[in-house]
Amino acid sequence: MLEINTEAPEFSLKDQNGKLHTLSDYLGNKVLLYFYSKDNTPG
Repeated sequence: MLEINTEAPEFSLKDQNGKLHTLSDYLGNKVLLYFYSKDNTPG
C-alpha cells in the first residue's frame, strides 16, 4: 500500500482494446485508475 504523496512505481496495463499503457507515458499529467471489483461477473 502506498502512503499519501508517495510517487507511484512504474507499471504497465492493457486497455480494453489490448493497447499497452505505461505510467511514464503520462508524465506531467494527472492519472486516475479505477478498478471494478466485480467487472465481468454476474451480480
